[in-house]
Amino acid sequence: MSKRIRLAVVGGQRGAAFGNALESLADRAVLTAVCDLSSDVLKGWQEKYPEISTFTSYEQLLESPHIDAVFLATPMLIHASQAIQALNAGKHVLSEVIGTHTIEDSWKLIEAVRDSGLKYMMAENYCYTRENMMIKNMAHAAKFGEITYAECGYIHDIRNLLHYGDGSLTWRGQYIRDYNGSTYPTHSLGPVAQWLGINKEGGDEFDELVTVNSKSRASSKYFLEHFGAENLASQPNHWNQGDSSTTLIRTKKGVLISLRFDVLSSRPHNMVHYGLQGTEGAYLAPRFDGEDPLIWLEKDYKGGSHYGENGHHPEWQSLWKYEDQWEHPHWKQWSEQALSTGHGGGDFFVMQEFVSSILENRKPAVDVYDAVTWSSVFPLSVQSVAAGSTPVKFVDFLKGK
Repeated sequence: MSKRIRLAVVGGQRGAAFGNALESLADRAVLTAVCDLSSDVLKGWQEKYPEISTFTSYEQLLESPHIDAVFLATPMLIHASQAIQALNAGKHVLSEVIGTHTIEDSWKLIEAVRDSGLKYMMAENYCYTRENMMIKNMAHAAKFGEITYAECGYIHDIRNLLHYGDGSLTWRGQYIRDYNGSTYPTHSLGPVAQWLGINKEGGDEFDELVTVNSKSRASSKYFLEHFGAENLASQPNHWNQGDSSTTLIRTKKGVLISLRFDVLSSRPHNMVHYGLQGTEGAYLAPRFDGEDPLIWLEKDYKGGSHYGENGHHPEWQSLWKYEDQWEHPHWKQWSEQALSTGHGGGDFFVMQEFVSSILENRKPAVDVYDAVTWSSVFPLSVQSVAAGSTPVKFVDFLKGK
């Protein structure tokens, strides 16, 4: 554990959010290089970290013998190809979400990880929020009984990120224009998949999905108001992605998952929309800032009952009433360091897990099979919508293993 992993950040703007996480891991990882197309972005990095190397060419960065691993914080639709390049060049890979957006690239990524023998991890930071890790702990201890239903959703108005100042489309705008499905699923689905033990020994597997999308109105309304009728994006038929998407997933053990995706509707953020139902309890995540996560168990850990004073009507309890017993060990150990980073501490835990998996030579917590399975909701949901919202089977990337 004496060696420090020499890490390069690829995509300097999003990657900058991980600066505090890297500083917290200074005994095990060191920032060596940054790659970005913008000289202004690179200048900002060098002002803060004058000792690093900078690159505008990804290919040249991969040729450097002074880099052990890359963190891909680049546009989503090139994550898979860049990860494969890095693995083939002998670099470990931490990739921002989603990992892949086609089934073909998923198989190629699996092959590259297998052939290289290197570590690949998808940086799904929502798996590491305090609440989600605590619920994972409780679910694996069967505190909810047998799980039958889960709900999750990513509801986040990002229309201001779809365009540049002149009204032309950013990469986010282009993919919203071109695809219609549940095209950013892993923030929502990753934690639920971990609660259910998807693809894990003794756990469950995704079986099939069906996706139904609403009409598209919010994007064109926004562009009309900000850039006028002469902008093509102000026309509803310019956009493929419906405003709101709902995907129903059935697992092989009969659990039903409801996944909502909406990055276009005008409303406050609700990026931590989760729920869980079992035969002996339920969980409900906060719906707005300042609200406690809620839990109901038929019998709490003291043996009491949560049926209220009259004994007839179930009553929600704050999840934090259970923190002494069910707080995840990672949060007990590293809460101070985690809370100094982004995404509710998730950025720290992602980086910590990736670095540890390399130094300890073990499989990362979110490995390539998790990455391709969770990410496959993108192409499979697009397929379902295009076929009139018909059910589509999941791909068995593990080939029955």
